[in-house]
Amino acid sequence: MKKYCKIFKKCSIIGKLSFLVAFVFIIVAILCPLLCKHPYNVPSGGALNSPSMEHILGTDDLGIDLWSQICYGGRISITLGVFIALLAGTFGSFVGIISGYYGGIIDKFLMRFTDLMLVLPQLPVMIVLAAFFGPKLKNVIIVLSIFSWVEPARVIRSKVMSIKYENYIKAAKSYGASFFHILRKHILPQIFPLISISMVKIISKAIIAESSLSFLGLGDPVSKSWGMILNHAIDFDGIYFTDYWQWWITAPLLSIIILVLSFAFIGKEIESF
Repeated sequence: MKKYCKIFKKCSIIGKLSFLVAFVFIIVAILCPLLCKHPYNVPSGGALNSPSMEHILGTDDLGIDLWSQICYGGRISITLGVFIALLAGTFGSFVGIISGYYGGIIDKFLMRFTDLMLVLPQLPVMIVLAAFFGPKLKNVIIVLSIFSWVEPARVIRSKVMSIKYENYIKAAKSYGASFFHILRKHILPQIFPLISISMVKIISKAIIAESSLSFLGLGDPVSKSWGMILNHAIDFDGIYFTDYWQWWITAPLLSIIILVLSFAFIGKEIESF
């Protein structure tokens, strides 16, 4: 705990604020059953009520409380971002370690594959895959993970390639140390900060990507993610000709922007250590 407190003290003002904002979002996502007195999927008031003491962010066209939708939507977006970061970060790190450590034909094959993934137009391909696999949340996680592992793979590869030529690695090999011993004792401790930074960046990108797919109608319609809330609001006739957009669109849009910026600044802050 003392170690994390020291790290927090070293952060800039923007970094500290970003950590606090992300922490608040995570706490709200965890405690949303306690913080929301209305259900997020059942009408609890009149249609399109403006913000009030009863409904602090108003209601949508079905009379469902928007504060509850935002809280539960945050849970979905954060959980989705973490899962994608774990999947893509782990796979990307594995590819980077194998490619950087062994080199040769293995490195060429894996790097050409990553180059292929880089040149693919991500959004159109994600739209096609999401439409093909269906709008379930697990399918969205798989589709977004497919395009999120490339950056950590290239970063980890570069670091491993520089580490493997160090004298202590050569000495360990000369004494018969196995790949797994070298990986555990020498490589992982040095690349772990890079993996952490990559995962934080993936979280912010995953939240944007999921919101984009949901906004386009390719997200899970059962889930109340922020992108689905926006999709539902935009589909409402006359949303821009009334005052409804002031709470129906602004709340989820600001939530996405604030949380994504927080994780982006956290990634920059960790990178500067």
